[in-house]
Amino acid sequence: MNEITATNIEIPVEKSKAVPPNPKNGAKMISAETARNLFSAVGAPAISFAIFLLVWSQVAANVKVSFGSIPGPLAVWHQAVVLWDDHWVERAKEAEFYKDLAKRRAEFLASHPGETFPDIKYSGPPTYLDQICTSLETVFTGFLIGSLIAVPAGILCGLSRTIHNALNPFIQIFKPVSPLAWLPIVMILVSALYNPPRPWFEKAFLSSAITVAMCSLWPTLINTALGVASIDKDYLNVARVLKLGWWKQIWKIVLPSALPYIFTGVRLSLGVGWMVLIAAEMLAQNPGLGKFVWDMFQNGSSDTLAQIMVAVFTIGIIGFALDRLMLLLQRLVCYDAKAI
Repeated sequence: MNEITATNIEIPVEKSKAVPPNPKNGAKMISAETARNLFSAVGAPAISFAIFLLVWSQVAANVKVSFGSIPGPLAVWHQAVVLWDDHWVERAKEAEFYKDLAKRRAEFLASHPGETFPDIKYSGPPTYLDQICTSLETVFTGFLIGSLIAVPAGILCGLSRTIHNALNPFIQIFKPVSPLAWLPIVMILVSALYNPPRPWFEKAFLSSAITVAMCSLWPTLINTALGVASIDKDYLNVARVLKLGWWKQIWKIVLPSALPYIFTGVRLSLGVGWMVLIAAEMLAQNPGLGKFVWDMFQNGSSDTLAQIMVAVFTIGIIGFALDRLMLLLQRLVCYDAKAI
């Protein structure tokens, strides 16, 4: 009997047919992934906003108030267009006023050489866009005042346990105080202390800005102190070995290390300041969005309610834009992978 070995047996092996890659399949996968990302970024928010508008329309049509029904999306959009048009009508009146004033000045100086023509300002009412600009100016003034106080105080609290223990009771007491409680005190102090012969700021503006500063500085102060306290002690020990001065330690080590925490506090403070501003302007009668909302509420009609809702959307959109602006600035100044 012949010996059967593995060497003399040939086992037929069927060769697998290689499937050439189909570029169309890859294109389909890429397009599907792109479509999913596009839907997540654009489609989902658009659908949710459409649902919101639909629910708002149905609720507005069925809820009755003393002067009719709650304005729906179309009515609010119409009032937004009206406010926009009113602004440009007012600007045209202002331009016409100054054109006529220049003509009168030229005629006066021609007939009265050597005399001074009185400086007359246009006294038309502020428009909605003017009030937005006033609110932005007020909130940034208060935010700047608060930041100039909060960042140095936070650095001192983070570097020194003694200073932290000394200031912490005041932080915990004053942090939860409402702007409605601060504003009367601020208004009384501003009226008593701010009486220059030629004031740079209106008292209502200054009162609103200081109130914003007093209510918005706490997130920046707390986050700055936390960031400074979290710095690796080895860095500070090396700075002492190198005999760096106190200011050099702050600029070279403390601020760069604590910058992500500082920006987190600054973003929170700006959001708080923008929220506080509306209440402050209502009571101080600073000619911004808060005063606009209060004046429209006093009128009490369907159109003014729609204009209040325009102001609500404006406040929300500007608040979102301010937060995105600070986030962009944070990413430009410091690297923080967790910043969202």
